[in-house]
Amino acid sequence: MYRHILIPTDGSEVAEHAVTNGLALAKSVGAKVTVMIVEDPFDWLSVPETRASQRQSLEALAKHNEQVQKHAANVLSQAADAAKQAGVPCDTMQVANARPYQAIIAAASDRGSDLIVMGSHGRGGLSAVVLGSVTNKVLTHTKTPVLVYRRIRGPSS
Repeated sequence: MYRHILIPTDGSEVAEHAVTNGLALAKSVGAKVTVMIVEDPFDWLSVPETRASQRQSLEALAKHNEQVQKHAANVLSQAADAAKQAGVPCDTMQVANARPYQAIIAAASDRGSDLIVMGSHGRGGLSAVVLGSVTNKVLTHTKTPVLVYRRIRGPSS
């Protein structure tokens, strides 16, 4: 059925739900997985020469970038550990791309994925109202089948 499943995540609750279910699916069909995270790169070359007063802003941006890198490494490490526990062959990838949907589609093509498993929305706003923009763009631009997991609702929802 499926041999290679791509699972993009941003570490949000819905994305982690998709990771868990994607790993379960992979185990049931004997597929391998690639778990990926796409980060929006900061274009350091676009920053003009700075004065001392601007240096603090650049230092704050550098610190933010470091935190993003740590978050990505943590999310991928947790996914790899979960895959190992499930007995699912897994590799991970971290990509910098200002258009995450393009990175996801390219990764699916480059790695020969025959299914993309992802959450209905990630960290963006209005998540309860609309399908996430990244998920929507992947759905409308890829030739690879996509399985979308949505937010888990409690009994009172």
